[in-house]
Amino acid sequence: MTTDQDEAARHKAKMANRKAIQDKEVAEKIAEKGLLVVHTGKGKGKSTAAFGLLLRAIGRGLRCGVVQFGKGAWQTGERIAVERFGEQVQWYTLGEGFTWETQDRARDVAAAERAWAKARELMADPAIRFIVLDELNISLRYDHLDIVNVVAALKARRTDQHIVVTGRNAKPELLEAADLVTEMTLVKHHFAAGIKAQEGIEF
Repeated sequence: MTTDQDEAARHKAKMANRKAIQDKEVAEKIAEKGLLVVHTGKGKGKSTAAFGLLLRAIGRGLRCGVVQFGKGAWQTGERIAVERFGEQVQWYTLGEGFTWETQDRARDVAAAERAWAKARELMADPAIRFIVLDELNISLRYDHLDIVNVVAALKARRTDQHIVVTGRNAKPELLEAADLVTEMTLVKHHFAAGIKAQEGIEF
């Protein structure tokens, strides 16, 4: 007959074994480098997760940058919050709205090129350690920017600089170059129930 004491002893032994395996695996990871992170997929939360990492970087004292591709200059809660950190974060919203809103490819291309030029400027700044390139995947998806040039520049980033790229439909070339890729999967979305975008959730 199994007693609570026997069950507790088995659990303790199992967790001790697991801890030993985990500790060994962690100890073997000694490399350190700036990461290229990609958040993609049809699910909600790609930019939100990127801004969570931004907050973590801010908390660690890193100088940061944000460049938003495609999105118009509407004020979001995350930008309002980040502005309270002053010069620690440089934030640029350089889109003119989503491509289906502008309906003008030439304008979309020009906006993407302006945003990419600002991204390259931040990447070249030795003080900037963490950058979010929000919705860059959309500009690449519609060929507003050259994928070969963009990937080459991202791969050539400084070894101490982390870059997070967001947006649906990340191209295979970017996925191959990335160190970490997370795909957000859509399971259920409140829009389908007729609920509009709400302050504090979508913006």
